[in-house]
Amino acid sequence: MQAKPILKFLDNIESYICQILLVFFVCLLFLQILLRQVFSAIDSLSKYFVFLEHYPLPASLPWGEELSRFAFVWFVFFGATYAARLAAHNRVTFQFKMFPKIVGDISTLLSDLVWIIFNCVMIFYSINVIKEGFEFPEFSPTLDWVMAYIFLIFPITFSLMTIRIIQVNIIKYILKIEIADVDKIDTGDIDDENPESGMAS
Repeated sequence: MQAKPILKFLDNIESYICQILLVFFVCLLFLQILLRQVFSAIDSLSKYFVFLEHYPLPASLPWGEELSRFAFVWFVFFGATYAARLAAHNRVTFQFKMFPKIVGDISTLLSDLVWIIFNCVMIFYSINVIKEGFEFPEFSPTLDWVMAYIFLIFPITFSLMTIRIIQVNIIKYILKIEIADVDKIDTGDIDDENPESGMAS
């Protein structure tokens, strides 16, 4: 029984990371904008209140934009991984409706296999880039962080994405569980509940 909450957490870990990153960089950008407005107003008031000229204030946090940019990049890659878990990446599948279901299933499996191979190539080359990044470090302009740490997002998310692709295929083709379409909106059968709508239920 205790394993279920842990498995549920692991199954949605990308979603939780995305929520944290989204809140973080939105709040950071909001703070940047707020500071600019406040300090711009103080700068304007310094023309009338001389004592404000002796207390120069920064227009914004110098590291804020860079940190929010890094957080946004990580958010995008974890979001792509979570979309893989939901089987929500865009696919062109209408052409398979003309053929038996087995044709569509095999084509989807083949495309997922190509996707996994692409992920493995990305993991391999990104690890090489990160190794070079630690050997010959490149630093971010404002935070002075080693960029190799930022690039860790590539092997992490492409590895997670590969796991999620395999997981989705196991759910669909081995466990025979239909994955809900995230684009479908549940209308709650409004027409059935409203007899005066003039439409047949």
